Amino acid sequence: MRHETLTRNREVGQAVEGSQPTAFIAERIRDYEGVRRKHAIGELVRAFSMDAPDVLADFGEDAAVIQSGDQALLLAADGIWSRLMEADPYWAGYCSVLVNVHDIAAMGGRPLAMVDILSIADREICDQVIKGMRDASLQFGVPIVGGHLHPDTPYSVIDVAILGVARVDSVLYSHTAREGDRVVVALDLDGRIHPSCILNWDSVTMKPAKTVRAQIDCLRGLAEDHLVTAGKDISNPGVVGSLGMLLEVSEKGAVINVDLVPRPDLHALKINLDLWLRMYPGMGFVLTVPPESVAEVCTRFDAVGMTAAEIGVVDASRRLSIRSLEGEVPVFDLAEDGIMRLDTCRDGRA
Repeated sequence: MRHETLTRNREVGQAVEGSQPTAFIAERIRDYEGVRRKHAIGELVRAFSMDAPDVLADFGEDAAVIQSGDQALLLAADGIWSRLMEADPYWAGYCSVLVNVHDIAAMGGRPLAMVDILSIADREICDQVIKGMRDASLQFGVPIVGGHLHPDTPYSVIDVAILGVARVDSVLYSHTAREGDRVVVALDLDGRIHPSCILNWDSVTMKPAKTVRAQIDCLRGLAEDHLVTAGKDISNPGVVGSLGMLLEVSEKGAVINVDLVPRPDLHALKINLDLWLRMYPGMGFVLTVPPESVAEVCTRFDAVGMTAAEIGVVDASRRLSIRSLEGEVPVFDLAEDGIMRLDTCRDGRA
């Protein structure tokens, strides 16, 4: 808990001091550990890539897509950062379910069931992790149906895998953004900074099951009605970092206006914009949308209690830049090295 408390004090100590220079925000996002931890993905792509005729998509997506007749099986897995396990075992267990449900939702799918691998050294931590997992499983209506237990490890780790399903013709991919699409961010702003982690926005634990399930189902409706060209859940890299990952696999770029990103009252929360842009939101997605569909997409999110806004335009530059009243600054050169470093691995330079 001490590490997270120190993180909270340092972050809040820099808060609410007026407008931040755009270059400062870009640097904070670029150097954020939640972004840097994604750099190793490219090496795995090089190690594991292989031809598999039934696999329609794999690395770079929120879930692998495996064709089964006219249905697509969606397979994903997530592990929870050890720092979160140390700070708040209950929230870690809850998030192990939450992030997996998000991965299936971001693909336009319906989550079916999960399995877990639980490695626990401390019985008290174990009990809290399991309670968090059970509460989230019941809230989202996705059962945990098996897994594996390591009851005698010297460390505490939780990993969860999930299976979902979607129609083959309505899977929502990350790699299909198109030049001229609008970038739309959708967030549930009705929440709180999680007391155990300044970089987590909790908009889910206090909500009834009906609300969070409707928010998850909203993505499936957008995909089935072909209102969205590409999508991704907002994960540890935050709003800008998650958009960068989507653009990287789409081999596109964008300029976004960070002043347009939906946000709660940051002054009341005593945090600055750069922190909000790096936060993991309890319920959040970044999408690319044809211009004519933006209004409908935003209306549908509003109907389930989420705030959606157009914040930028996709282009062919393969660079992600941010703009504000303070100016415009590049954040990621996605062609040169990217976030997941996919190109460097394909070229054999990683």
